[in-house]
Amino acid sequence: MPSPKLSRPLPRSVKQRTLLAGVGAAIAVLAVAAPTAQAGLGTDRTVSIAPATTAVRGERYVETRLFFGTERPDGGPDVTDAQFMAFVDRHVTPGFPDGLTIQEGRGQWRDSRGAIERERSYELILLYPASEASRRFPVIEAIRDAYVRSYTQDSVARLDEPTLADF
Repeated sequence: MPSPKLSRPLPRSVKQRTLLAGVGAAIAVLAVAAPTAQAGLGTDRTVSIAPATTAVRGERYVETRLFFGTERPDGGPDVTDAQFMAFVDRHVTPGFPDGLTIQEGRGQWRDSRGAIERERSYELILLYPASEASRRFPVIEAIRDAYVRSYTQDSVARLDEPTLADF
């Protein structure tokens, strides 16, 4: 699936945030998979993650993850839970009324001055049929732009991955 075209180049901090998110995901996968694979070492049996006869299930979907920081670069007050949920109600739910997932977290990234910034954050996960991707991408970009404007943020990181979903 082609990645969405952005109308402006990504600031350095967005690229770094995206890289950090990708590295974190890879570490999480390795942390879970390595003990499973290693369990079979030194024994006569073979360990497989999925049986070879497993049928592929589900329909083609896109999973988009958006990462929202809560500290304001201008020194203003952090975005509160109530403000974030009001933002979701106003800017996200109308475009994704069938459902979404929000996870709270802690994030860190290197800002344009080279300082490590740590902040409370939210991860918003959206699933939608792959056939709707070209229609959904502009809606997602509008969500990112609205958050940056509303809470004077440098950026909102975005990850898109093709997946299969079965409900």
